[in-house]
Amino acid sequence: MDDLNVTAEEHLTAARASAHGRSAHLVLQEPPLRQTVIALTEGTALDEHNAPPAASLLVLRGGIRLTAASGDAELPAGTLHPIPQERHGLLALSDAVVLLTAVND
Repeated sequence: MDDLNVTAEEHLTAARASAHGRSAHLVLQEPPLRQTVIALTEGTALDEHNAPPAASLLVLRGGIRLTAASGDAELPAGTLHPIPQERHGLLALSDAVVLLTAVND
């Protein structure tokens, strides 16, 4: 079992050292459920991509902007937010770590 605080810190450190400003780690895979820790340095974006059938983001550290055609949402640490059923992206407003929970087909 992963300690999310330790995992978040490890991947934030890795993201800071990465030329791409990001790092990710699959912490749980029990099909159809997947949980992934994603660390992004300030200003780093995950480009627009398709949404899984159901998903949410829990912001563990920092702040992010979830972008989507239906509207953007700024999410500070501690926020749990559903991912809209449309193409979306992420932008780190500060060094940030999120827990992505997704249900896949």
